[in-house]
Amino acid sequence: MPIKIPDDLPAGRTLQEEGVVIISEHDAIRQDIRPLRIAMLNLMPEKIKTETQLARLIGATPLQIEFTLLTTATYTPTHTPREHMTAFYRPWNEVKEEKFDGLIVTGAPVEEMEFEQVKYWPELCAIFDWAAANVFSSFNICWGAQAALYHRHKVPKYLLPRKLSGIFEHRVVKRGTDILRGFADSFPVPVSRYTEVRARDIQKHPELEVLAESDEAGICLIQERAARAFYMFNHLEYDTFTLSDEYQRDLKARPDTVRIPENYFPDDDPAKTPRNSWRAYAHLLLSNWINETYQHAPFHIAQIGRKGAQSLGPRRTPSRGAAGRAREGTGRTRRR
Repeated sequence: MPIKIPDDLPAGRTLQEEGVVIISEHDAIRQDIRPLRIAMLNLMPEKIKTETQLARLIGATPLQIEFTLLTTATYTPTHTPREHMTAFYRPWNEVKEEKFDGLIVTGAPVEEMEFEQVKYWPELCAIFDWAAANVFSSFNICWGAQAALYHRHKVPKYLLPRKLSGIFEHRVVKRGTDILRGFADSFPVPVSRYTEVRARDIQKHPELEVLAESDEAGICLIQERAARAFYMFNHLEYDTFTLSDEYQRDLKARPDTVRIPENYFPDDDPAKTPRNSWRAYAHLLLSNWINETYQHAPFHIAQIGRKGAQSLGPRRTPSRGAAGRAREGTGRTRRR
């Protein structure tokens, strides 16, 4: 099934060239179906690249997805053209009365700042609180994961001696978790951060389960079952050359402290083309999250946040008469 993204979104051309099925807003309105509603709060500076990376993974799932791009209302991004933000992004305060099946919160280039020093921190805290009642499942990435853990559980982050960058082998700590279904015992993950969360702080919160970790890079993925929240501190969504681009950027900004990303360039030679060894796991991780969200989210999206709601699942399909309610976001119909 296709992913529905805004008409003319730059990521659309790239995704179509890669074979990802795209459906226009115009065509989606005509279908007798309510797609899975996934929102992404994009805090990364190069927003178009991040849009493409995550839309690629979400669009590869077998379900129709309605992908909504969100931005903060209290801070205006400076690295993305204003025209792009106006055309394709909705400020969070415009959607806070709506419900979503899933929310992705990306990383942000503010790791070395205290959380409270970030300009949009109060609004981000409000978004996390809103998501608890209006979003069925959340997937938080890198700094977004650290921020969510700090807001919800006061789990601190720690500054590393230098940036941790490269491809590091991680191991599955907890077997039998749905989001890691199909993963090998160990798998490579791109890492790019200046800070970390530590196991001793996570252990103080029994509701937080470490699912994957690395001897070199530390904790990778945490699950909070009751909140249906995932905290991913690394970047399986990265393209083949993302770490290379970051290395060249950091080399100009911090030439005295930058090191070559570990286990990334062949023979540690930046002139050689890196090999993407993590792509399949990126698709598997997001596919598992989308599938589990679909299987367990309330059948009627308006019931998200309410107790006793019937799960969505593949068990039944409403009658044709539910089509009108589906288009209004109160029901869900599917083609067999």
